[in-house]
Amino acid sequence: MKQIVVAITGASGSVYGVRLVEELLKARCRVSLLLTRSGLDVLRYETGLDWQGTVSERLEQMRATFAADSLLEHYGEDDLFAPVASGSSAPDAMVICPCSMGTAGRIAAGLGSNLVERVADVALKERRELILVPRETPFNRIHLENLLRLSQAGAHILPAMPAFYHKPQTIDELVDFVVGKVLDSLHIKHRLFQRWGEQPPIA
Repeated sequence: MKQIVVAITGASGSVYGVRLVEELLKARCRVSLLLTRSGLDVLRYETGLDWQGTVSERLEQMRATFAADSLLEHYGEDDLFAPVASGSSAPDAMVICPCSMGTAGRIAAGLGSNLVERVADVALKERRELILVPRETPFNRIHLENLLRLSQAGAHILPAMPAFYHKPQTIDELVDFVVGKVLDSLHIKHRLFQRWGEQPPIA
């Protein structure tokens, strides 16, 4: 059973992270869901999900949202004693979805001032999969240099850039394309979008 850390930071696009958690739980992965303070704010603004209170209270709300069991865990942003913060119990992969440019910059600089940054640093040093899903446009030179540095360090840069060859009709289909590409990178099977050259399903 794969153990995946999903982090939602303060970039727009929190719906990508929520949808990813849904699919990972459906695939019976163990998921540790992390959110920065700004990630919680943006999530509330964009989706209406208002996870409040203590860490244990938020976990209860998250499990209710996803109809999840003990496969879903949650740790506070400042909990550097969380198991996922240690290389000795590093997760199989981490996905920061969406990844703010501030978060990317701090990881690129080797900082670990919160749990999201620390787990990303652990993933890099332990040679585990680290996928960043930046949702920013346009990029400036600093953004590009930080993303290049992270790529050179072993991170997988997967921007939230949906395709249109499958002729999406809804926002959900655009979201599913990006989430499907993340799942592809994690080698998790899915049917979230029609692949190029694939015949559409029979209605």
